[in-house]
Amino acid sequence: MTLPTVTPREVRNDLIARREIALIDLREEDPFAKAHPLFASQLPLSRLELEVLDRIPRKDAKVVLYDNGEGLVSPAGKRLAALGYTHVHALKGGLQGWSDAGYELFQDVNSYSKAFGELVEARRHTPSLPAQDVQALIDAKADHVILDARRFEEYATMSIPGGISTPGAELVLRVAELAPDPATTVIVNCAGRTRSLIGAQSLVNAGVPNPVFALRNGTIGWTLAQQSLEHGQSRRFKDVSDQTLKQARGKARAVAYRAGVRRIDAEGLADLAQDRKRTLYRFDVRTPEEYAAGHLPGFRSAPGGQLVQETDVFAPVRGGRIVLADDLGPRADMTASWLAQLGWDVYVLDGAFECELETGPWRATRPALPNVETLTPRDLAQALADDAVVVLDLAPSPTHRKGHVPGAWFVIRARLAEAFERIPEGKPIVLTSPDGALARLAAAEVEEISDHPVRVLEGGTEAWIAAGRAVELGLTRAASDPEDIYKRPYEGTDNAAEAMQAYLDWEFGLVDQLARDGTHGFVVI
Repeated sequence: MTLPTVTPREVRNDLIARREIALIDLREEDPFAKAHPLFASQLPLSRLELEVLDRIPRKDAKVVLYDNGEGLVSPAGKRLAALGYTHVHALKGGLQGWSDAGYELFQDVNSYSKAFGELVEARRHTPSLPAQDVQALIDAKADHVILDARRFEEYATMSIPGGISTPGAELVLRVAELAPDPATTVIVNCAGRTRSLIGAQSLVNAGVPNPVFALRNGTIGWTLAQQSLEHGQSRRFKDVSDQTLKQARGKARAVAYRAGVRRIDAEGLADLAQDRKRTLYRFDVRTPEEYAAGHLPGFRSAPGGQLVQETDVFAPVRGGRIVLADDLGPRADMTASWLAQLGWDVYVLDGAFECELETGPWRATRPALPNVETLTPRDLAQALADDAVVVLDLAPSPTHRKGHVPGAWFVIRARLAEAFERIPEGKPIVLTSPDGALARLAAAEVEEISDHPVRVLEGGTEAWIAAGRAVELGLTRAASDPEDIYKRPYEGTDNAAEAMQAYLDWEFGLVDQLARDGTHGFVVI
C-alpha cells in the first residue's frame, strides 16, 4: 500500500504549532530506543491492531508512520485502513530522512518525559542528596522517610532500605501521613532520575513544610555507590485522614491553578466529547486497585506518576486533549499540573464519581478477531507427543522466557518471514500468544508464508497453563532476535555498572538536546 508522504519539516511544523499529530515508530522497542524523534511514539507493527484503538482513539487524526527501511510502513497502512483510519501518512525518508533533515534523534524510551524532568531540575534546582548522604541518614537513624515513586512492582523488585512504595501521584496526598512532623526529612527515589525529580518537585511545588530531596540518580546511583538494596519489600503508603485530605486538596489545587489546568464537570466532559475534530483521552489516575473497584465508564487506568513518565505511550496524539479523573482530587491535580507543563491541553474532572461505576481492571479495546482453525490444549499436547507440529509463540520475549508451551519457538510477528528461515520445515504450524488474540491476527500472514496448515491454540498459552500443562522456561529456541524489549539500565538487578553510568550521562545531556531540537514547548512553573 502506497501512503501519501509528509516531510520531516511538515511534521516539525505541526509539533511546533501544536496541531494534532501522532508520529508512530513501527519498529520493535530495542531499535526504537536506539534512535527516534523526540515526540515519536513506539507502536510496533507486531501489535498494531491490539493497541492502536486506545492509543489513537480518533480515526481521522493525522497519523505519520515511519521505520528505518524495514518495510513496515506499507503493511501498517493497510491494517490502519482496515480499522477505519483515514488520515494516515508515511514520513518521507523514514528515520534516515529525519536525520538527514538535520533534526535531533533521541535515545531510550519515554524520552520527552525524561528530558522534561531534567529541564525541571535545571530550572527549579530541585534539591537532591547523593546515595552516600542518604545512607548516612539511615545509619544514624536520623528522622527521615524514603518514598519510592515508582510502580509497586518495580519497588518490590528492588528498593532503598526502609523505603515505602508511594507512586508519584500519591506523594502530595500521602506525605502528611507518612511524615507528620514537618522536621522529618523526605527523600523521594525512583530507579534513575525522572520520577525522583518530578516527585520531589511535586512536594516542593505543593509547599510541603518538610525538607524534601530527590535521591540523586535513584537506585542506579545507590548501586554505583556500592550500597545494598532491599528486595521483595511490600511497605505501602497509609490511608489519609479527612484533615490530611482537605489540606492536600488545597495544596494540589493551587499547583494545578498555577500551571493553567482547567476544571470541568460531567456536562463539560460531554461537551468535549462531542468535538469530533479533537482527540480526547480519558485517564483515571488513581491506583490500579481503586480503578478495579470502581471507575467511570470510558476512562483508562493510568496511575498519575506513570502517566507523566510514559505520556508518549498513553497519549501518542500530540496536541490532543486529556481529562483526568480522581475521586479524591489531589492526584488528578498534581498529574494535570505536570501534563500542562509538558504542553498538553489538560482538564480535571470534578464531581463525576456519583454516577454508576464500572468494575474490573482496564482492558484494551480490540478489533474483531478473525475466525481461524483452533485446537485445544489437549489436542496440542497429543500433537507434540507425536512430534507432529511446530509451535510458534508470539508472546513478548519476557513472557516467553517465564513460561511457554514446551518446544515452542519465540517469534516476533513482524519478523515472520525471517523466522521461517530458522524453524524446522515439513510440519503443520500451531500459533500461540498469551491469550490467543495475537495468534489469531497472525494466522493469515503465516498461511501466506507457509505451505502447511496453520492452526491457533484455543485460548493461547494462558489456556494451556490453566489446563494444568507444563511449561518450558527460557529462550531456548529463538526464530527471531528478541529485539521487542529494550533492556533498561535502571530496571532489574543484573545491570552492568558501565551501562548504568552511560544512562546517567545520557540523561545529563538531555537539556542541551532539547534546546537543539527546538520542538518541545515545555513550560516549568
